[in-house]
Amino acid sequence: MKILVSKLIKVSVFLLSFGAIAETQAQQVEVRILDFENFEPFLHKNNDTIYVINFWASWCVPCIKELPDFEKLNVKYADKNFKMILVSLDFKRTLDSKLIPFITEKNLKASVLLLHAPDANAWINKVNPSWSGAIPATLIYKNEFRLFHEGGYTYSELDKIVKPLIN
Repeated sequence: MKILVSKLIKVSVFLLSFGAIAETQAQQVEVRILDFENFEPFLHKNNDTIYVINFWASWCVPCIKELPDFEKLNVKYADKNFKMILVSLDFKRTLDSKLIPFITEKNLKASVLLLHAPDANAWINKVNPSWSGAIPATLIYKNEFRLFHEGGYTYSELDKIVKPLIN
């Protein structure tokens, strides 16, 4: 009986410590919440860095489909002058209940911002005048080079655009 109790205690301690590790990892997910005024400077950086800014949401099926390709590109160019910013259009009230668990589950390593700008009509044209507001949508830029695309990307399509800007 003592052996059984001892094993149960060890298993309980292990499970509790595993839970603490999982909780700590989930807490390490950082999502900055920005209104459009504070987000807008991310659209106009003028330096030697390539910026890939993807507008998405955790409830958007085409967005979810392309995220692994964005992550793969993020990993490939992590040691270059390259910055990927995943701009979530999820609702602010779902940050803790949906967005952070989604980021953790998908193991997203790129920077994630939550754009809290409910009046999309006030800012969509500032991102790009041709944008209807549909997601996914992506802005890729470096200095004077700017490419905006409404719709999804594959890894090869992204890499074909970014690679020449790196070299």
